[in-house]
Amino acid sequence: MKYYEKIKTTPIKKDAIILGIETSCDETAVAIVRAGREILADEIISSATEHAKYGGVVPEIASRSHTEAILTATENALKNSGLNKDDIDAIAVTEGAGLLGALLVGVSFAKSLAFAWNKPLVPVSHIRGHISASYLADKDLKPPFITILCSGGHTAICEVKDYYTLKVLGSTIDDAVGEAFDKVARVLSLPYPGGPNIERLAEKGQNNIKFPKMLANNYEGSEFDFSYSGLKTAVINYVHRAEQLGQQIVKEDVACSFQHSAIDVIVDKAEKALKLTGYKTLAVSGGVGANGYLRKALKDRFSGKIKLVIPEKRYCTDNGAMIASEGYLQYLNGNFADLTLNAKAVVPIK
Repeated sequence: MKYYEKIKTTPIKKDAIILGIETSCDETAVAIVRAGREILADEIISSATEHAKYGGVVPEIASRSHTEAILTATENALKNSGLNKDDIDAIAVTEGAGLLGALLVGVSFAKSLAFAWNKPLVPVSHIRGHISASYLADKDLKPPFITILCSGGHTAICEVKDYYTLKVLGSTIDDAVGEAFDKVARVLSLPYPGGPNIERLAEKGQNNIKFPKMLANNYEGSEFDFSYSGLKTAVINYVHRAEQLGQQIVKEDVACSFQHSAIDVIVDKAEKALKLTGYKTLAVSGGVGANGYLRKALKDRFSGKIKLVIPEKRYCTDNGAMIASEGYLQYLNGNFADLTLNAKAVVPIK
């Protein structure tokens, strides 16, 4: 019997243990999660310091780093969980979105592992993985709820209707918020990764420069859309103009003012989404969810009013546990792949 024909007959277990593999960018991450909520092991091997030499992620270096690290991360996850291959019920892997070469390393490894271990292979959207990180943060969390999706590649307000149905209320029409953080960090001569360095600098500054809050009051029908290209350009122009005039800029104030303009719009639109839907739960997903100002602004606005779910910073950024958590949901739904599974650089938010 061929692999996929046999796998399709696999009995579904409610307490299934899923091994999740994430290699979409510069973290090689492998985690083991029981029933989508209980983390048994969580390994991350990052190549960020190597990319920092070049001011950003170099796809070729990322792919090679994944190739070197993925077996070690998997072996460490099994060792630290106290489990072996017979205890694993399925292999979940990020199929997209991300750097194509990096994704191919994870997908190829997962296919080999699933075939060798005779386990179901579960393809997972990186985007949905970020959303499922909230189930790790709050083991009692159930849809429906509103989630803020904010990362280097995506910025959106989504209505999570049930475990399998997302409705995008609005998304960015150009740059994502994380992308804007990285580009502003570059113009301020801050090292990679840009987001954490902008945040650290902003803590020492004041919100005293009037940068635009793009689409803060946008027209009916796109109340939940975002735009960061204009804000990014405004910061770049502010810095370049000062340089041309020989004026000193206070980088701390630039970082602080930019951060407020970028983040405040997200918080405001999340509040609008809650009012529109009547939901009483708001979750945060994506790497920018690790930003301290965003976390504080959300707590200041919503604590005591609604249920606010903010994952630990480790689970906002890329990790294998979120892939295993979402993989569990797809496993329950029988969403198995055969060995022709391929990586996708772009996947829709759905």
